[in-house]
Amino acid sequence: MIYRMPVPDDYLLTRGVVTRRVFAWFIDLLLLAAIMLGLWLVLMMFGVLTLGLGFPLMGVLPFVPFCYHVLFLAGPTSATPGQQMLGLVVRRNDDFGRPTALQAVISTIVFYLTLATSGLLLLVVLITSRRRTLHDLVSGLVVVRTEAMQPLTPPFGYGNIQGGSPYA
Repeated sequence: MIYRMPVPDDYLLTRGVVTRRVFAWFIDLLLLAAIMLGLWLVLMMFGVLTLGLGFPLMGVLPFVPFCYHVLFLAGPTSATPGQQMLGLVVRRNDDFGRPTALQAVISTIVFYLTLATSGLLLLVVLITSRRRTLHDLVSGLVVVRTEAMQPLTPPFGYGNIQGGSPYA
């Protein structure tokens, strides 16, 4: 049995996504600040306890935001905690599957390059289909509402997975 997922209306997928993405970014910024502060304190204490030998480990701090975004985008939730809180999920643009690790890396690199060049390139979101930013376009991803993805999930018992409870 071949199950073909229906393609939803673009308006249903992307209604309110831009506003939600902005607020999700601020939530992620706060979470990253807390993670960075905690890690900085731990590394500072480690550096003092090792009489300065541990201070070179502070060099990992600039990589924390990159790892944060890549691991959450390529992970099972396909969204950062801020995106999850606001009902967003990142999917591949062609088949709405979860992003690959390579797509997550490309998206994160282009996102940070966009921020480094004043962030004005993020305004591309206002003129693209499916409200995609530059890093979405380059990596082949799209950010959609989680509620809009519900009709796209295969029915329970699809494939070789039987429906019902295994304990019944």
